[in-house]
Amino acid sequence: MRLGRGMSLLIGGARSGKSDLSVRLGQSWPGPVTFVATATAGDSDMAQRIERHQDERPAEWGLIESPLFGVDDADRLPTDELVILDCVTLLVANLMFDGLAEAEITTHISALAQSLEARQSPTVVITNEVGLGIHPESAMGREYRDLLGRANRSMAAHAESSVFVAAGKVFPLQDLDLTW
Repeated sequence: MRLGRGMSLLIGGARSGKSDLSVRLGQSWPGPVTFVATATAGDSDMAQRIERHQDERPAEWGLIESPLFGVDDADRLPTDELVILDCVTLLVANLMFDGLAEAEITTHISALAQSLEARQSPTVVITNEVGLGIHPESAMGREYRDLLGRANRSMAAHAESSVFVAAGKVFPLQDLDLTW
């Protein structure tokens, strides 16, 4: 399987191999790579995770750290580089914690997806599938799960290719032909 030269979505569970795959994709790209990180180190565990991800990426890659990455940021991305956005999962959480309402987050993600789709160079977008696990106990957890599910659908709708990553393997996702 080969990803397209437009926007590609890598979706899967925690520790499924999404980030490893994105690094391999970046290393196989013949030109420069820019990595967009949405994570913030809110505690020591997250700081260690960020450090581990940084160690796994080539030092020569460009880096943009933007917890609230949006259209204005996307419009300023280098036009001739592969861009890896890691990840929509944390972006949605960051937008929630920044006080944005559900409709504002939906608009933010939809506009971002359209902007990334319009890029002339490939873009790899990473996100988690959190809707396959347990039912969240809290109302905020359920709101987040549902909002991320809608954000993922929006990204997938604008992606040229989408793959589900599990156990380091990829499974192509495709639309169903609804004609009888």
